Amino acid sequence: MEFKTHHELHDPKEDESPPSGLLEFKTSQIEDALNEKLENAFHSQTSQVVLHDVAKIAIEYDPIDLAYAVTKLPSNARIIVYDNLPDLNAKIIFMINTGNNTRSAIFKQLDDQEIKRLIEGMPPDEAVWVLDDLSDRRLKRVLDLLDHKKAQRIRDLQQHDRHSAGRLMTNEFFAFPMSATIGEVAKQVRDNPGIELTGRIFVLTDDGELAGFVPERNLIVNPPHLPIRQVMRPILHTVTANTSRDEVVDLIERYNISALPVVDGASHLEGVIAYEDAVEAMKDIADGTIANIAGTAEDYGEHEELMKRFISRAPWLLVTLCAGLFTATVMSHFSDRLWFVVVPFFVPLIGAMSGNVGIQCSTLLVRGMSSGALTPGSIREAMSKEFLIGLLIGSVFGITCGAVVYLLNYFGIHLIDADPLAIGATVSFGVLAACLVATALGTLSPFFFARFRIDPAVASGPIVTAFNDVLSTLMFFVVARSVYGFFE
Repeated sequence: MEFKTHHELHDPKEDESPPSGLLEFKTSQIEDALNEKLENAFHSQTSQVVLHDVAKIAIEYDPIDLAYAVTKLPSNARIIVYDNLPDLNAKIIFMINTGNNTRSAIFKQLDDQEIKRLIEGMPPDEAVWVLDDLSDRRLKRVLDLLDHKKAQRIRDLQQHDRHSAGRLMTNEFFAFPMSATIGEVAKQVRDNPGIELTGRIFVLTDDGELAGFVPERNLIVNPPHLPIRQVMRPILHTVTANTSRDEVVDLIERYNISALPVVDGASHLEGVIAYEDAVEAMKDIADGTIANIAGTAEDYGEHEELMKRFISRAPWLLVTLCAGLFTATVMSHFSDRLWFVVVPFFVPLIGAMSGNVGIQCSTLLVRGMSSGALTPGSIREAMSKEFLIGLLIGSVFGITCGAVVYLLNYFGIHLIDADPLAIGATVSFGVLAACLVATALGTLSPFFFARFRIDPAVASGPIVTAFNDVLSTLMFFVVARSVYGFFE
């Protein structure tokens, strides 16, 4: 009987606590205590590492907690924590859960045989991500040391794009022909005690095509002689190896699929994506989205030099700087015009108002796209609603703001040497025009980025914000000149 098994020594993701953002959470308290102990161990009065203390910490704490904590240590200190972990299993869990920078720093200090021992204890899908932090030449050396069968499975997974279903899947899984009985399946499961069942046992036709699945609970509640085809359930959702990571996450999240099968063009089962791997992908997507919105690619948890953090932020901020200089240059060319007298006083108001309107539009649309609430068929309707809302916001706030400015100038509270009615009208139409420009930019930019397969969350980042400031300011210039031309 042919079957495939997904064998792993221990899946540390099952023990991982959900990320916390509040200091009173237990994981935050553990992390704070651990960071303090590590800092004391590596920064003693003699400036020498207290190896005894590090070894004690490595034994007392879960390797997952250590994997997160070492990111706040200098790179040359992380290998010391790794070396003091109690056994190979702890080192495997540590390497799977820590970050890329830590793995790269540790790999530089390990020989090929040590890396081989680590990879041997990992399932191929985890090993692929860990080995990504090796150079191509060293990767080849390590793979040559591994068992041929496992090395080939790793190579097969490495052929897929990093953000595809093929990279998320494991190519070791349980799959049985339709003629197999519950007893035979259960025996194979018992013979592989280290396996973490994904919740599904897959069923294949005589031609090897995916026919359905059997929930693992059925191995207990049904008699051993019963063929699995009689308790088989249909497969409603499958993906191919080239399916994007975002689509995989959307399917698993929407339908709560414990194990999503990956098939080829002939419906042959190539791999399985476990729910836990999809959760990890969700975290990566969320981290990337937050980074794009913030306008920096740096990792807050990593111990990085000041200059490296500066370089991570500078390119994004350079766009904002250029946009501001462009706006200032344009303003300088009109400083001698009569209508320009009111512009400097209200440019901050126009920029702030339009910026918030644009961010609201893009954020709502990005959220709808990421959650699946916004479908291709509803895009036109969503855009129309956003434009109408932008028009309503611009009209209401434009009239209100214009009226207030008029009264402030009429009663002499604002000391601007110009016709109060002209000033009020300029601000009123300026707010309306800026809100319309911001709505258009905030509405169209997410779909523009998505069309070119760029995360649409960047629409809320510094690039679009800078463009919005420039366009809304220029639109205010046009309005000011037109309104003053009318009153002349």
